[in-house]
Amino acid sequence: MQDFEGAIDRIIAGPEKRHRALNAEEKRRVAFHESGHALVAETVPTGEPVHKVSIIPRGVAALGYTLQLPVEEKFLTTENEFRDQIAILLGGRVAEEIVFGAISSGAQNDLERASGIARAMVTQLGMSEKLGPLTWGRRETLQFLGVQEHEERNFSEATAQLIDQEVRSLVEEGHQRATGILTGMRPTLDALAELLDRKEVISGDEVKQVIGRPQD
Repeated sequence: MQDFEGAIDRIIAGPEKRHRALNAEEKRRVAFHESGHALVAETVPTGEPVHKVSIIPRGVAALGYTLQLPVEEKFLTTENEFRDQIAILLGGRVAEEIVFGAISSGAQNDLERASGIARAMVTQLGMSEKLGPLTWGRRETLQFLGVQEHEERNFSEATAQLIDQEVRSLVEEGHQRATGILTGMRPTLDALAELLDRKEVISGDEVKQVIGRPQD
């Protein structure tokens, strides 16, 4: 089972980089960052259960990761599930804001993914009341350049501004939700980060134990 878990870790986040040692301050920041992801994931209505949280550096840039595993196989994602995903992705950045009063570069990938989800909701999935059940922007795959995609803008500048406003609104909503959750659970956030800082890898059951929820 340990080998199986190790294989999953390598696929998701890359090989361990034990030589990439974090100093004590960085390690503590990463511990709070990942704890923020984990607590928001365990709190939002549609969050998939946390399976593992790690602050062992892996791959090219990953300093830590929070692994969630689905309860059952799914083929569709609802609007509420997308909104919860955005809040989860912003949980790490919000934890840094609350604890350290300043953010770091560690949230870059989280912000890219959250912004991508929000933009897809608005422009591709018709999940914006202001823009309606339409798609915006025509996507084409340029075969002669391999799998590179080109997006043709087929809307006005006014629509482009509204798209940007709606994307920003979705991301800000996720930020506010994550802030509310982690501010209200500050003692739990501290306890989880302390445990993660000490052990470096914790299981989903340990996360639930800190939160005070029944384990699987």
